[in-house]
Amino acid sequence: MDLGLTDRVFILTGASRGLGFATAQALVDDGARVVISSRGADRVAEAVETLGGHSHAVGVTADLSDPGTPRELVHAAQERFGRLDGALISVGGPPPGTAASMTDDQWSSAFETVFLGSVRAARTFASALPEGGAIGLVLSTSVRAPLAGLGLSNGLRPGLAMVAKDMADEFGARGVRVLSILPGRFMTDRSRDLFAATADPAAAAESVAAAIPLRRIGEPTEFGRAAAFLLSPAASYVTGVAIPVDGGSTRAL
Repeated sequence: MDLGLTDRVFILTGASRGLGFATAQALVDDGARVVISSRGADRVAEAVETLGGHSHAVGVTADLSDPGTPRELVHAAQERFGRLDGALISVGGPPPGTAASMTDDQWSSAFETVFLGSVRAARTFASALPEGGAIGLVLSTSVRAPLAGLGLSNGLRPGLAMVAKDMADEFGARGVRVLSILPGRFMTDRSRDLFAATADPAAAAESVAAAIPLRRIGEPTEFGRAAAFLLSPAASYVTGVAIPVDGGSTRAL
């Protein structure tokens, strides 16, 4: 199936590695061009080269918590490629811990980066999109059910899913789609680090996999292909929804 991505241009935040990078790769593989951002200059440069160099990708070293970052990314897309067709908004996970154990400062910091940074980016990108544009927010299955030890995520990400729903109503009138994507467990660098910190990394990974109906941890490319489809014209009637990509692990509809 032709996803209709040829020559379309997408912004992807937090995309120098992990699920964001996997989505950038899937988009580029199908003919799109991308502007990726992350806080690490070296990782951004390496990701651009892996994506095929500057004819396919532009890298911007930036932090989504900076109010000027979304506009900088829009400018980069329009200056280099002459258009913008969509965006994938992803920010790093907040520190672990229960909701009650988090301090006011930790809640405020997480709100600024995870919540407000995402909302600001979504409204800025939406204002620059033409009819047929699409925005995806990479959230978490904590939108549907809390994850043990991730109180900040449990508190903030469901709110972002509702923001996406609200924006889908508002921007749908001019043909711009907004949706949320809820990743489950994927074998990213962060997951490998978490497993490596346990007494028996292999056993820890096997335990996680056993709790997933497909009996395995997902590969980032599997998320990337799903996200690329949802951002593409092939998904032109999909908006205002929160879609799990989790191997069936979410136990709610």
